[in-house]
Amino acid sequence: MSEELDRLVAEIRACRICVEHPAGRPLPHEPRPVVTASSTARILIAGQAPGTKVHLSGAPFTDASGDRLRDWLGVSSATFYDPAKFAIVPMGFCFPGQDAKGGDLPPRRECAPAWRARLLALMPQVDLVLAVGQYAQQWHMGPSRAGTLTETVADWRAVWDRCSSPHVLPLPHPSWRNTGWIKRNPWFETELLPFLKVEIQRRLR
Repeated sequence: MSEELDRLVAEIRACRICVEHPAGRPLPHEPRPVVTASSTARILIAGQAPGTKVHLSGAPFTDASGDRLRDWLGVSSATFYDPAKFAIVPMGFCFPGQDAKGGDLPPRRECAPAWRARLLALMPQVDLVLAVGQYAQQWHMGPSRAGTLTETVADWRAVWDRCSSPHVLPLPHPSWRNTGWIKRNPWFETELLPFLKVEIQRRLR
C-alpha cells in the first residue's frame, strides 16, 4: 500500500469514535475495526459491518456468509484474502452489536462519514464495487438506487450501465437469512451470478 493509505488504515484501526463520540448509544463493547484496504485491488467489496465471528477473528467474512460470498464470486479463500486482488471495506468497521431478536444491528452511523470518502479516494484503481446490502447500495448508488433491495438488485443491468467509474453491482447480503430471498428470485443465480463471475475473473487475470 502507499504510505498515505497505510497511515489512514492505522488511524482506522485505532478508531474509538463510536465509544468516545457516539451518535446515540455508544458501542457496547471494545471497538475492533475490520478493513482490508489496497492500492492495487480492482475489486472493492462494500459490505455492511462485521458479525460476531468476524469481530472475534479480526478478518472479514470469516463465517458462513463469507463461504457463500466466495461461492458467488467463484474464488478461493486464498484469492479472496489477497489484498492485491480484493479490498474489503464495510459500511461500518466494527461489530455493531445485536438487537433483541439476536440479529445484527445496522452499521454504526459514525463510521462511514468519518472514514469512507477519505479511504476510497486513496484507492482510485478500483473499477468494480460490489455493493452488498442496502446500506452499501445507498452510499455507492445514491439517488439512482431503486426503492427496495429486491428492486435495486433486480435492476442490476441498468445499474451496471449507469455506473462506469467504477462499475457498481448491487448484491443481497450472503447471510443464511436471505436463503428464502434467493429461492424467490431465481434470476439472481441464473443471470446475475454468471455475469458477476465473468467480471471477477476479468479483473483477476
